[in-house]
Amino acid sequence: MSVAANLAGVRERIAAACARSGRDPAGVRIVAVSKTQPAEAVAEAVAAGADAIGENRVQEAAAKRPLVAGATPWHLIGPLQRNKARTALGLFDVIETVDRPELADRLEGLLAGGSRVLPVFLEVNVGGEAAKSGVTAEDAAALAAHILARCPHLRLAGMMTVPPYDPDPERSRPHFAALRALAAGLASRLALPALELSMGMSEDFEVAVEEGATLVRLGRIVFGERRPLA
Repeated sequence: MSVAANLAGVRERIAAACARSGRDPAGVRIVAVSKTQPAEAVAEAVAAGADAIGENRVQEAAAKRPLVAGATPWHLIGPLQRNKARTALGLFDVIETVDRPELADRLEGLLAGGSRVLPVFLEVNVGGEAAKSGVTAEDAAALAAHILARCPHLRLAGMMTVPPYDPDPERSRPHFAALRALAAGLASRLALPALELSMGMSEDFEVAVEEGATLVRLGRIVFGERRPLA
């Protein structure tokens, strides 16, 4: 099937999940994750109406974004090293993986003196997995407060998570619910607008939508199996 057909099928499944949970499907956006996909496939997703493009690595985006026309925003959804922050700012419209004050300060320092305000998400390690990046749920409030107090060129727009892998998507539900509750609590305590929730991938996005996801990060289900970069 084509990327356009795959996206249409995904939107139908999102609509069904929204119906089950009393939500408006317009409140869920698709981040088409183009890891290892060539620029031509990314262009197909843009033409088919993907809401955003997600890349895990700065260097992949650097190779592909100049080849893809259109105003569709690009999200960094993989870890960001401080020494690649300057390059990332030239490639991405949203960074979903801010997980420590040092990274927030680096981004702020690069943006200081300009008018750009960068939307960022806190990446939260909801499962407490040692091998995964992300701020702990316990430290998320302190990181959010740091950004609000010290980083005027960053806009805290949302929170994202990757739950522990499990072949049963229902096992992800408690983690999605935990992020939703954490985001709601932070927004209330810090007098913020409702925070976006970036959660759910190809295997469990319907459960994520039922639990409040506003962005789902979908790769294989949109593009098919990974292809080698040209």
